Formats: sequence, structure tokens, C-alpha cells
Amino acid sequence: MVRSLLLLLLLFSVFSVHSQSTIGLQQPVEVIKDRWGVNHIYAKNEHDLFFVQGYSAAQDRLFQLELWRRQATGTVAELLGPQEIKRDIGARLFRFRPDAVRGNMNQELLHYHPHGPQIVQAFVDGINAYITEIMKTPEKLPFEFRVLNTKPGLWTPEVVISRHQGLAYNVREELNYGRLVKLIGADKLRELQWFHPTATASEPDLTLRVNGDELFQPILELYEAFRLPLKFKGLPTKADEDEARRAGEGKDQIDEWFDIEKQYVGSNNWVISGDKSASGYPMLANDPHRAQSTPSLRYWVHLSAPGWNVIGAGEPTLPGISIGHNDYGAWGLTIFETDNEDLYVYETNPANPNQYRYKGQWVTMKTLTETIPVKGGQPVRAELKYTRHGPVVFEDKQHHKAYAVRAGWLEKGSAPYLASLRMNQAKNWAEFRQACTYSRIPGENMIWAERPTATKPGTIGWQSVGLAPIRKNFTGLVPVPGDGRYEWSGYLPIQQLPGKVNPPEGYVATANNNLTPVNFPYRNAVGWTWSSPNRAHRIEEVMNDGKRKTMVDFMALQADYLSIPARTLVPLLQNLFSPTDQTEKALSYLRRWDYKLDPSSVAASIYVAWEGQLKQAVYQQQVPKNAQPYFRALPSKRVFDALLIPTLARDSLLLSCMDRAVSELAERLGSDMDDWSYGQRKNKHITITHPLSDLVDKAMQKKINFGPVARGGYGETVNATANDLNQTHGASFRILVDTENWDKTLGVNSPGQSGNPDSPHYGDLFPIWAENNYFPVYFSKEKVKSVAEQTTIMRP
Repeated sequence: MVRSLLLLLLLFSVFSVHSQSTIGLQQPVEVIKDRWGVNHIYAKNEHDLFFVQGYSAAQDRLFQLELWRRQATGTVAELLGPQEIKRDIGARLFRFRPDAVRGNMNQELLHYHPHGPQIVQAFVDGINAYITEIMKTPEKLPFEFRVLNTKPGLWTPEVVISRHQGLAYNVREELNYGRLVKLIGADKLRELQWFHPTATASEPDLTLRVNGDELFQPILELYEAFRLPLKFKGLPTKADEDEARRAGEGKDQIDEWFDIEKQYVGSNNWVISGDKSASGYPMLANDPHRAQSTPSLRYWVHLSAPGWNVIGAGEPTLPGISIGHNDYGAWGLTIFETDNEDLYVYETNPANPNQYRYKGQWVTMKTLTETIPVKGGQPVRAELKYTRHGPVVFEDKQHHKAYAVRAGWLEKGSAPYLASLRMNQAKNWAEFRQACTYSRIPGENMIWAERPTATKPGTIGWQSVGLAPIRKNFTGLVPVPGDGRYEWSGYLPIQQLPGKVNPPEGYVATANNNLTPVNFPYRNAVGWTWSSPNRAHRIEEVMNDGKRKTMVDFMALQADYLSIPARTLVPLLQNLFSPTDQTEKALSYLRRWDYKLDPSSVAASIYVAWEGQLKQAVYQQQVPKNAQPYFRALPSKRVFDALLIPTLARDSLLLSCMDRAVSELAERLGSDMDDWSYGQRKNKHITITHPLSDLVDKAMQKKINFGPVARGGYGETVNATANDLNQTHGASFRILVDTENWDKTLGVNSPGQSGNPDSPHYGDLFPIWAENNYFPVYFSKEKVKSVAEQTTIMRP
């Protein structure tokens, strides 16, 4: 009897049921939160399903949602002060305005789903219901609101469809390419950058048709301001900011952030047919690579209602699920390079700078005026100007020029990921591919694994998606005149972008690498630069090893640390010897190494330091000094190609770079080479710092920050952990699916489902993630109940 009572008490301590009344619901909704913090929402109608998705997201991620709302509406300066005025001007300048784009908000929302207006409104109402509820007891707001002395604002559908984090930018590269053509010429730029696929050495066309001398101005300052992540440390005044600008500070950090984002924001995904799996059923894996942060960008949820039964993750700011599975199939995504931004340069009227020349006529810019509230200061009046192509980001009154960004993502139906709502209800490949035709931003490689039925084998497929402007007479790689000669000729239908279904090799793998054929007929509609193919090549290598794959194999591949560049470069040292004892010892480590960047490996430390020295040395040799501010890193292919040419100078470079790598490691890790394990605090690790960490005391810092934890890998391994010593980017979210049984799905989300440090789910997944492990993502209600932590019945 006593034992039974103890068991009941134990069960009650980890599992509870409670009821609550919520204004806005139509019928009761059951929410089962599992032991990993995932909400499984069971509603009786569509409205309540998305209402509770919004409510639950606000409950778990309220401060994250508030920052999204402020960035979307251009009201960050109201929270943080004058240093954010330019961000707010940029955000308002690039705000999507439905009434200005051939339609109203209702038409915009219908693009994402036939019930789009109702779904988005229900989601927004759910967020606002939670905000209204918690504001009755504001002392219970997450700590960030107390630190910043602010309160959450209410949402509107406009906030959901904001494009401010759309992964759509390449206009900075376009401006820099224009500068580089002026400085070093088109041929030299093509030699340095890896533009591909190309049919001839003279591609792509980089002819500069604007005044190159005038491009070296802060043309994209407003664009950059609203793209940059929020920073809370120091909270400088406007005077501090002006002084830093005069001293030239900050520009390097801005460039570095954009370079890192461009290099490491990516993903892996792959799908295999039943002929290649141990279960005989199609399988799928996906791990998007984004900035490591607390809270995580992604948010797991299970949505179940009539017509809906889908589990996976998206961003907590959006209804629906962008990566996951339903009863019929699973899907995932990686970035596919499309180019939907162009920089236009206009001649302006000396007598009226608000007019620009277009097709031989003076055309007046459209002007809007908005007032930006500023914490601790007077409101700022912002004048926003637009040409027929888009927002005016810079005016050069001395030379009578204006610069505007044509951004395809300001077109109707371009809110990031929101077309996933259509994918969530797909029942087969045809329906999924049709749903893909509504997915415009960002460019993505969508993959699909379909569960077989008694009458139909399981289909696997890949469809690239994205807004792809057709340029008939220019490449979109350098700025062009805005006088009417260089226009877009509509957008390429998404089903004409690359894709395949049930390929003979039995799999599809994408890792942001080029998958566009050389003879692709719409060459100027897709990107010219892609991620290094090494991650994709390693995935293909494992897919082709002749073994039928299991979930354990998929787990191992997502955690894979083998470096293909190391396997290419280390053999170059085989017959080289150094007169320096420490360097020779380092060479001996590499000669017996397996090319895996494991945390315990000394050779991994030596190799990564050596590769870094090699890249820097080749960069300094090949990139002219005057070009370096605008071309900050050589593509890996250019570096490796240069090193594979055998010469005495090459061998000398290999050894001198090894000398420098050994000195670098000795200074950082000590003189004993045997202690140079790769994964350690002073070497490869991860520390995740909350953005408000500098504004709280040490006790709170300990509560809200994570790490350091040893890591392996780097930017060129399947387990992509970026090339910095403290991992800033990589897979915080992962999913593995075997369509044989949806309850076999595995997932993770670092550091946790909640953004509130007072929640047990704020950091409970970080240790699991750090060990490259997973939790089970149950789909059947019976299984979900078996791991229930809490059940809530939400009633009208």
C-alpha cells in the first residue's frame, strides 16, 4: 500500500492535469506538454488550433516575440534609445506594405493558405490573449522585460508577415563586386571568386555600367542597420555612436557579421528511398545551420485538429511548421541560392533631387513621412523615399545620384516560411510540390519523403524554391543604372527551378552546394556563388557506401566530423620534413590521423590551425591589398586549387604555415603538444551568451548562459560548427524521420523549448545537443501520453 502511494506521488510530481479558461477559444483544447517541453495541441477546429499555437509560443518565448515585433514595426529605438534610429528607419523603409503592392492584407494572407487570413488572425489573437493575461500580473513577465523596464506590445497580422529576417540578402555582395571591378577589374574578380556554374571563363558578365568611383560611399548603411542583430551591451548614446563612426570603428564588425552569416547560415538535408533503408521505407534528415542563441531560433510543436496533424518545428513567430512531418510524408529544407535583390543607380534632377531619370523622363519619387519614437529623446521624423524599383537607401547630392534596392521579397507572398502552411497538409508528392510553388522566400531546397501505402510506393523528391527574377540582359552581380535599360522580366515559375523525383541513385542530398546544371536555361535567375561542396560530398560518400541505412546511421552522419579538405591537404605533407622538433612532431600527428575533427584529437587542433594559416597565406598572395576591404576571404576551392599545384614554393609554404600553426597553438594551449586536444575551453568549444548578459549580475549570468562545452568539427564537416573557436553557428535544431513509423522520429532543439530561465525547459536540451544526441518525437497520442509532463485543458 505504502509503495503504491509513493508511486502515485512520484507520478503526480512529474505529470499533472489542470484546466484554465481562455478568452478567444471556441471549444476546449487539450495541450499535452511532454518531458522535453514540446506542446502537443489537440483542437476541435482550425481556429482554436492556431490560436493555441500562438498562445503557447507567447507563453514560452514572449521576449523573443517582443523583439521580433519591434524589429518588424521599426520601434527598437523606443526600447533601446538613439543608437537604434537608423535600424528603425531601415526597417520602415523596407517594411512590406500590402496596400501598396497590388492588393490588400487579405489577398496577401490568401497566398500562404486558402484560410490564410483566418489562420494568421487566430495565431495573432492567441499571442495577444497570453499578453493580455500576463499583464494582469506583470511581475510574472520574463526577466528581460524587468531589466529593460518595458512591457510586451500586442501583435497584428502585419508583424507575422514581416520580411526583416528573410535570409534574402545579396545586395552587399553586389555593391562590393562593383567596387572590386573598379579596383582590380572583372577578370581578376572572376579569378578570385568562385562563380559557378559557368560554361566559359568569361562568365559571368561583370561589366560595370555606373560610375565606379562613386560606389565607395556608405550606400547601404540603412539596409545594414535593420539587418544586424540587436545588441544590448553598453547601450551607447548617439554621441558615442557618432564618435565611433568618425573614428572608423564598427565597420569591420558589421562586415564581419555579414560575412559570417553569408558563410555559415546554411543547412544539410537528405532523403533516401526504401531501397536504401534498413526498414524498407523512405527516410529523411535535416539540420538547419543558423546562429547559436538562447532562446533557439526554432520551436517544436505538434498541431492536431480536423484536417491537420503535423509535428515539427518552425519559428515561434509564425503559424504552422516549416520542417517536420504529417500522416503522409516528411519534409525538410536547406538554402538554395536565388538572387532577388539588385542595386539601382539613378541620375537625379539637379533642380529637384526628388526626381530621377527613367526612360528619358524625370519621375518623382514617392515619399512617406513617419515619426520614430526614441527612448530618452525627442521623436525623429523620417522621410522615406521610393523609386519604381524600391526603397532609396542613399542620396549622393554632390554627384546628383540616388541609390535604391529592388528587393523581390517586397512583392506579395514573400513572407519567409509562411507557405509551409500549405505543405503541412500535403498528402503526396504532387500536393507537396504544388505547395512549394507558393514558397518564395528564402530560396530553399525542399525535400520530401512519402510513406508508402498498400497501393503506392513511397516517393522521394527534391524541389528548389524561391523568388527568381528573370534578367534578360544583365547578371545582377553589379549595380546597374536605374534608367529603364535593366529590368526584370517577371519571375521564373518555381516548378522550372531545379528538382527531381525518385532519382535512380535512390537519394537526394543538399548542403547549400550548387545543384544547378551548367546548361540551366534561366541562368541569371539563380545565384552565382554557393557553399563549398565538401559537406554535400561527404553525405554522398556515406549514401553510396552500399549499406542500408538506419536511424543510428543518420545520427552518426549528422554528427560526422570527417574533414574532406583535411583528407585532401594532409597527404601533401607526406614526404616533407621539418628541421624544427615541434613542427616535426606536429607532422607526425597528422601522418597517423584519420581526418576526423573529434574533440579529443590533437591532430585535429594542428590541422585546423594549419588550414587557417594556409588560407590566410594564399589570401595574402592572391588578393591585392586595395581589394581586401571588399573581398575578405577566398572561397575554399580557390585556396585548395592553389595548394594542389606541386612546386618548391608550395612545399615551403606548407611547412612555414605549419611552423606558424604550432606557434599559435603553443601560445594558446601551452608547450605540451599532447595536451592540445581539439575540444577544450581555449580551443574548439561553445559558449552561448544571452543578449542581455552584460546587463545582469553574475548569479543571473550563470542562470541564463551556457557552456563552455567542448565541440568538434568546423565549417566544412557535416556536423558544421563554423570556423571560429567559439561555435557561433550550426545546427541547433535537428530532425530524423523513418516513415515506417512516425513514432520513431528523433529530434533536438538547443538549448531548450522555453526562453524563460525560470522554466525547466530553458536549458534542458543543451546537454543532449552537446553530445550530438536526440529525444524521441512521438506522434501517436498513446505515445505522447506516455511521456506527458503536464496536460492542460484550455476552455472558452
